Amino acid sequence: MSEQINPYVSVDCVLLGFDGEQFNVLVVRQCSSGGGESTGSYKLPGSLVYMDENLDEAAHRVLKQLTGLTQVNMMQFRAFGGPDRLKNPEDGMWLERFHHLEHHLERIVTIAYMSLLRIDRKMLKLEGGYEAQWTPLAQLPKLAFDHSDIVHAAMSSIKDRATLNPTILFDLLPKKFTASQLRILMESVLDVKFDIKNFHKKLAQMRYVVPLDEKEDGVSHRAARYYKFRKPRKSM
Repeated sequence: MSEQINPYVSVDCVLLGFDGEQFNVLVVRQCSSGGGESTGSYKLPGSLVYMDENLDEAAHRVLKQLTGLTQVNMMQFRAFGGPDRLKNPEDGMWLERFHHLEHHLERIVTIAYMSLLRIDRKMLKLEGGYEAQWTPLAQLPKLAFDHSDIVHAAMSSIKDRATLNPTILFDLLPKKFTASQLRILMESVLDVKFDIKNFHKKLAQMRYVVPLDEKEDGVSHRAARYYKFRKPRKSM
């Protein structure tokens, strides 16, 4: 693959995970090319694209380079091209240093990708030298560029999608989950508060949620029943 950079187009990856209690966003440090020196600012995993790669290839390349994660299913969800994306001069200078560019960057269009992930052991094995880490959404610091806006747009997109099709949220849950985990997840996404008793009634109406003859083990509170997700059959 050529190392020639397209200085006007980038990709950014919004990886959203649920740890059973809250939403997390995967962020990395603004480090020098190859890792190492850090500016202290956090950003989404992303970078400019090479001239001879398509956007999907670029998204998977930078994700592996900055976080070590591979085989993550991502989808494009929006383009961001506002004229003020580089309003902070430090962001532009960092990007120029990172890619060893000889000219000043004034405007970049980024294609944002999104993925909903279950934070399991595999997802916690982060590498790449860019201090990749899962950060609770509620504790997310102000990110470089317009990445805070991109995260907000991703959450808004998930809310719209989940309102029409709640089954997409089950990618975020363990294979066996409790009613409490599902309730907290739905409250986080839909920005609502469910009455616990009413939620159990709602749960009973979800034909794609199957109760199991298993309960939590080794917990200090009353053991909760486990459920599993059964993918609905497509109508003919």
